[in-house]
Amino acid sequence: MSGPTRPRVTLKLATTLDGRIATQTGESQWITGPEARAETHKMRAAHDAILVGAETALADDPELTARTDPASERQPVRIVADSRLRLLTDARLIQTLNKGPVVLAAGVDAEESAEDALIAAGAEVWRLAIAPMGGVSVSSLLSRCGQEGIDSVFLEGGGRLAASFLKLGAVDRIEWFRAPKIIGDDGRACVAALGVEALADVPQFARTTVCELGPDLWETYERAD
Repeated sequence: MSGPTRPRVTLKLATTLDGRIATQTGESQWITGPEARAETHKMRAAHDAILVGAETALADDPELTARTDPASERQPVRIVADSRLRLLTDARLIQTLNKGPVVLAAGVDAEESAEDALIAAGAEVWRLAIAPMGGVSVSSLLSRCGQEGIDSVFLEGGGRLAASFLKLGAVDRIEWFRAPKIIGDDGRACVAALGVEALADVPQFARTTVCELGPDLWETYERAD
C-alpha cells in the first residue's frame, strides 16, 4: 500500500539469535534485557500508535503504554487487530483506559454484543474489511489510521500480523533487538509464513545501524526501495 494517507510503520522485533519470540509453551518474558526494553518504551512514546494482533493481546495481556523516565508527555493510541472482538473488558488494555485510548480494529461481522461491551467500557471499535486469508485487512487498517490523523505506527507483534504487513510492503523500518539465546525450531517465530518461493520476491531491507545494548544486539533496518 502506498500514498500520502498511509502512516509510516516501524516493526519492532525482540528475539533470540534464531528469530524466536517465545518457547513452545509461549513463555516470552523476558527474552531481551532491561536496556532493550527501555529503548522500546522510548520508541512507543515517539509513535502516534502502537499496534498488536489479537493473539498477542490475549496471550500476554499487555498494557502497551510508554513507560519512560522522565514520563512521556503523551501516550500513543493502542490498537489491537482483533477481527472477532475476542478481547474482554477485564483485559489490562481496557482496565488502563485512563492512561490512553484503546482501539479494537474489528471485522465487519464481529459480534455486536462484544462491540457494545467494549464501547461501554470506554474503548473505540473500528469496523474494517477482512483480508482474503482472514483477519483484518492491513490496507483498510492503515487507511483508517490515516483518516484518524495517525502518522506513525509501532507494530509490536505477533508473527502473523508482522507477516501480513511485510507481504503488503507496508513495513518501512525494522527495530530488531536480538538476545544471545537460542530456542530452536519448536519456539515461536517472530514472522509467520510469507509464502515466498523466489529470493527475488522477498522483502528487502538495508541495515542502517547496529550497536550493543546491554547483553543484546540492536539493529535498525530501512526498507530498500
